[in-house]
Amino acid sequence: MNRTIFLKNAGSIILIMFLSIMEGYPQEQAEHPTLAPGQVAPDFNLPGTDGKNYSLNDFKNNQILVVIFTCDHCPTAQSYEDRIIQLVNDYSPKGVGFVAISPNDPQAVRPDELGYTDLGDGLEDMKIRAAYKKFNFPYLYDGETQETARKYGPVATPHVFIFDKDRKLRYVGRVDDSEEGVHPGTKQDTRNALDEMLAGKPVSVPQTKTFGCSIKWAEKRDWAKRFYDDLYKEEVIIDTIGIKAIEKLIGNESDKLSMINVWASWCGPCVAEFPEIMKINQMYRHRAFELVTISADNPAKKDNVLEFLKKNHASNRNYLYNSKDMYALIEAVDKNWQGGIPYTLLIKPGGEKIYAHQGTIDPLELKRIIVGFLGRAKDW
Repeated sequence: MNRTIFLKNAGSIILIMFLSIMEGYPQEQAEHPTLAPGQVAPDFNLPGTDGKNYSLNDFKNNQILVVIFTCDHCPTAQSYEDRIIQLVNDYSPKGVGFVAISPNDPQAVRPDELGYTDLGDGLEDMKIRAAYKKFNFPYLYDGETQETARKYGPVATPHVFIFDKDRKLRYVGRVDDSEEGVHPGTKQDTRNALDEMLAGKPVSVPQTKTFGCSIKWAEKRDWAKRFYDDLYKEEVIIDTIGIKAIEKLIGNESDKLSMINVWASWCGPCVAEFPEIMKINQMYRHRAFELVTISADNPAKKDNVLEFLKKNHASNRNYLYNSKDMYALIEAVDKNWQGGIPYTLLIKPGGEKIYAHQGTIDPLELKRIIVGFLGRAKDW
């Protein structure tokens, strides 16, 4: 199947993740077999977001141990974070231990696979996520070697493994069967398994399938590299723009969230932040999102501006303001703008501004606002 045809669609990130799971699953399952019920928990020695290293020995006082493979970027994993936090609240007083492990190689994650998140899967990003969500369990990083993930064989994130006091696997599979949240008909497989184990009973359903983002094994680095190979082939162009057209841009008559960045090649902060602007565009451009840049350079410097844009692979919409009247530009972009650049706006369809910032952006803050508007997984 030719995956590239889907990249033209705003919702293609969902199809990318689905194809990654469906096309890669049989081969990956064979190469990384999932631990079967009855097998003993492999040991590990992994760094956590709290600065400590953890092994199985750190959970020796827990009669039951729950190991959950999850990650930052996956929208399915994100949808289960609060439920996992609640599991810990409900079962840790009963002697159940919990540990989460991120199995993904960050270099195997394509930028457009980050379209539903504000963070990647590296350890530093994991620290931010753990603090932001107030995780009440150790969150460990296995992305450097994936040695632990290869021993356990998670299929997707999240994937649950529950071990008894002898550290024999008694349940492996999903948290529950409802990505959209718990309702009266939800099959709460993890809770059911824990309740049965705590009651001294055998687990009635010891294994289920799980659904989510496929594990980003190091072997997928070539798949990520192809993203950049394709990106670097895209044409970079720049057009001139006048006040009336700028006012129309600000009105945002499109059906997309518009991000407008006013910059200049002679502006040090603009140049310094431009790579971050490009990263944001790479993450969200296949959703209902569009980046537009407006250069405030001298109109005679069009070739210089275009050269800079090409170096940064800025294949989004780019404009060069066609006048030297900067005060007319300021009024056309935002009457509340005091004139300092860079200046960045987020504008909803219809023209409502939901973000306006003079000076260099805080990338994490901006990404959270973008994801907050676009939704983390509501398009599923």
